[in-house]
Amino acid sequence: MINEFNHSEVFSYSGIIDYAQGSIVSRQILQRKSGNITLFAFDKGQLLSEHTAPFAALILIIDGEAEVKINSVPYALKAGQSIIMPANIPHAVTATERFKMVLTMIKDNPE
Repeated sequence: MINEFNHSEVFSYSGIIDYAQGSIVSRQILQRKSGNITLFAFDKGQLLSEHTAPFAALILIIDGEAEVKINSVPYALKAGQSIIMPANIPHAVTATERFKMVLTMIKDNPE
């Protein structure tokens, strides 16, 4: 069973999930074979360690601040900013402050 939002309903990203002390909280918004959209809330200091993925990903920061490393190059992002992480390139995400992000992943060959 796919746990995602109902279509044709208005919602606001900022009110969907709350921060949890010392944790990362996530909620699936939409999931398809071609990719998915997930909302995350990171407490300060939490991170997704360096990894690669076989799809391109777009990060949209909706609250707070984060550091995104792509191929070992750090990028400081704050609310309202976005960055694209290319497929198969190492990347990591660290909460320099508490932050929320929308992660959109797109697969090249959805099968």
